[in-house]
Amino acid sequence: MSRLVLFNKPYGVLSQFTDHGQDRPTLADYIKLPGIYVAGRLDFDSEGLLLLTDDGKLQAHIADPKHKTPKVYWAQVEGIPDQAALKTLREGVMLNDGPTRPVQAQLIEEPDGLWPRDPPIRYRAAIPTSWVELALREGRNRQVRRMTAAVGFPTLRLIRHAIGKWTCDGLEPGEWREISI
Repeated sequence: MSRLVLFNKPYGVLSQFTDHGQDRPTLADYIKLPGIYVAGRLDFDSEGLLLLTDDGKLQAHIADPKHKTPKVYWAQVEGIPDQAALKTLREGVMLNDGPTRPVQAQLIEEPDGLWPRDPPIRYRAAIPTSWVELALREGRNRQVRRMTAAVGFPTLRLIRHAIGKWTCDGLEPGEWREISI
């Protein structure tokens, strides 16, 4: 039976078990299970769901964009995107490495039960923030951040809420649980 670990990666933690002398927090500071590997990555300055497994086929299936496993992100952005910006996100955005695939994008309220970020995002009284939920089926480097910036609404905080059918619901930052699949 394959092992699958759901981990709520805190802000400022590397999505790997070693840091090669940089002395930044890594997965090894949180998860003490031998023989599991990350299925996909999450940037150092992003938070939320990270999957780890001991099953190489499952790892490849989750991480490989050709399988189109949907990944749902909550992005707190600077400003309030209008319908034109959301339409552009939905249709695909031209980035410096080519056009993105279309995504699902919608404005949402701040998610219920959301943990505070440490450190908190910068606050500017004259500029409101809002939340956008995006569902992607590809995973380019810093893609959500680049997409929201391309439509004029830079991401201030990014949380991956779901990968396929798995979510980080019920997990505080730094917590993990193992499930059988």
